[in-house]
Amino acid sequence: MTSRTEIAANYIILTLFALVALWPIGTIVVGAFGAPSGVSTGGLHWENFAEAWTGGRFGQYLVNSLSVSALVLVIAVPLSLLAGYAFGTMRFRGSTVLFYLFLLGIMVPAEAIVVPLFFDLQPLGLTDTIWAVALPQAAQSIAFGTYWMRTYFRSSSRAITEAARLDGASNGRILWQIHVPMARPALVTLIVLVFMWTWNEFLIPLVMSPTGAWRTMPLGLNFFQSQHSTEISLMAAGAVIVALPVVILYLFLQRHFIRGMVEGAVK
Repeated sequence: MTSRTEIAANYIILTLFALVALWPIGTIVVGAFGAPSGVSTGGLHWENFAEAWTGGRFGQYLVNSLSVSALVLVIAVPLSLLAGYAFGTMRFRGSTVLFYLFLLGIMVPAEAIVVPLFFDLQPLGLTDTIWAVALPQAAQSIAFGTYWMRTYFRSSSRAITEAARLDGASNGRILWQIHVPMARPALVTLIVLVFMWTWNEFLIPLVMSPTGAWRTMPLGLNFFQSQHSTEISLMAAGAVIVALPVVILYLFLQRHFIRGMVEGAVK
């Protein structure tokens, strides 16, 4: 039985770690409401966000980031689900070798392939389009998503699957009507992770969209900060604007996300 002293010590340690993790975030948020240079008035300066939004053209970059993230999710999540189900519940010739080929997408960094990939897509007329920005990220996400969903399906109850097959259910029906509802925490965790990685991606949009037509929020923030390097409050406001969609998504899905991460750790 855990004593009160041990419980109190655990809470103290967790609180200290939380403060260390949240301190940089709190500093940026507080700085975003600070007075711009040359302004001596106190109070909360909400106009920093409006000025950063307009000056940084974050409206256009927001549409680009949402479009790219949505396309990556639409491609990566269903394909990861199907591939993970196949590798996790079926046995077929060459499955192990094929699965390790999927894992190459996790092990090979984007920095090693982005330049050759640009010259591969350029003759096809795909550079400087949403496809050139989204498809490489979708491929990387499918590699991780396949591994993630395979782990879930391999640890799921086989008794339920066998019972459904005895009742005459097909593989498709077993997947969509039995496993998908049960796999909701794992799927939500995958959605949050893929959205976060796609939203924060910097190198692929930079290389694949040389004209800036599909410049995303992190890229826009980088250019905005280079133009306002002395305006600390405006840079902080821009950083808050860029991070806010990911924070909102996490807060909205945090219950399922934490459950999926805990179940993945236990399994």
